[in-house]
Amino acid sequence: MAGTMTEPGPGGQPSAAGLAPPRPAGARGRLQRVLSGVRTRILLWYVLLLASATLASVFMVRHALYVRLDHRIDAELAQEAEELRRLAGGRYLVTGRPFSDDVRRIFTVYLERNVPSRNQVVITLVDGRLFLRNRQVTPYRLDFDQALLARWSGLRATEARSVSTPAGEVRYLAVPLSTNGQTRGVFVTAIFRDLEAAEIRPTVWTAAGVGLAMLLIGSVLAWRLAEGLLRPVAAVRSAASTISETDLTGRIPERGHDEISMLAATFNQMLDRLERAFQAQRRFVDDAGHELRTPITIVRGHLELLDDDPKQRRETIALVIDELDRMNRIVNDLLILAKYEQPGFLDLEVVDVARLTEGVYAKAGAIAQRQWQLEHVGKGRIVADPQRLTQAMVQLAHNAVGHTDQAGRIAIGSIVTDGEARFWVRDTGPGIPYEDQARIFDRFARAPGPRSSDGAGLGLAIVRSIAEAHRGRVELRSQPGAGATFTLLVPVDQPVSPGKEGSP
Repeated sequence: MAGTMTEPGPGGQPSAAGLAPPRPAGARGRLQRVLSGVRTRILLWYVLLLASATLASVFMVRHALYVRLDHRIDAELAQEAEELRRLAGGRYLVTGRPFSDDVRRIFTVYLERNVPSRNQVVITLVDGRLFLRNRQVTPYRLDFDQALLARWSGLRATEARSVSTPAGEVRYLAVPLSTNGQTRGVFVTAIFRDLEAAEIRPTVWTAAGVGLAMLLIGSVLAWRLAEGLLRPVAAVRSAASTISETDLTGRIPERGHDEISMLAATFNQMLDRLERAFQAQRRFVDDAGHELRTPITIVRGHLELLDDDPKQRRETIALVIDELDRMNRIVNDLLILAKYEQPGFLDLEVVDVARLTEGVYAKAGAIAQRQWQLEHVGKGRIVADPQRLTQAMVQLAHNAVGHTDQAGRIAIGSIVTDGEARFWVRDTGPGIPYEDQARIFDRFARAPGPRSSDGAGLGLAIVRSIAEAHRGRVELRSQPGAGATFTLLVPVDQPVSPGKEGSP
């Protein structure tokens, strides 16, 4: 017997080439599964997205605050310069002489009347030298910076710029005051921008802290949410792991109406189809073994006792052929019952009910000598498999022939009404006892008494299978001693169901 050669692995355990390596066990294996799991990937992407959004938000807040700060500083500097110009454009009340003639007086009055804001300094220069400054305490004395003083004393036009100092960035506005085209003095107002910006940093850090807190809270919620979303997936995996060839009863609980619930419903429907397929397979094997065992035993027994007597040989051969024919019918019937739930069992097309009924009546008349009657012919068209419907009706006709004598009457008819087509076969036989009517359509079921036949008991089961394949049903009305009426009901149209039947 051929097999796969194995070699002993570490610890004496056999190993085979081509086998998948074992999964890591213990804490390392669990950690690896967690890190490579879908939930972890979802969390990482969520954290990455939320962190990017948080960083972008903090950056935008910081940028907006600094832009507003620069606009405010520029506005304050411009306002101070405008107040100086209005003061310089005034006149003395007594003499009427303009203020612009006395630069020192302008700077003195301005510093007396105006109180600079925090982190602001005002410096005045007259004839290129430092004149007055406000008393505001600042971290760096701009009036001690000789380079700045030299630059300001040489200005001939208004200058606004930023300079770097040991106390940080400083924004200033320098306005020269001229008399008769000659610069007499320079007015400088400056604000320490970095000191003003220090008030913004707590706001930025607060926004960053809120963003970080939201990131942590969102990560925990995302982890819990991913766990809830993937729990049905884990249930699918658990249910799949419990499925075996002998046990297909496991199902996944369906909760809610979201995509995960739809996945669970789809998986359960797949299990239903697999369970029906396996049940049909087991039923076919059981039925075949049950019904074929007797004819095989009969054939074997007669062949073992066969001798050289020509007459006995002919009788034995005839009996064997008869049993083989019966076995062939049983196998064919079992194949039909096994196929009715499989794709392609029906070949749908548009069927004329009247033509189908008349065809069944013509075929039934050739089965045996009976009083055949075409009771009613339905008018209309339906979507169905004409061969399968004919097979079911002829089977019902065979069943009626087997339970009536030559004087018996068998009626065949059809009608289309209320969205369905009805085909019936009515006989005047002995009828069916009430207690047997519920099981007569089961496989290998035979009615006791005069209604029993020498068949395998599969005919009515085939009829029911054909009706159910058309999404229809079979009805029976019978009273003991008053005959029986079998009615095959099928809908006028068939819904589209891929894998169940063809398209019309």
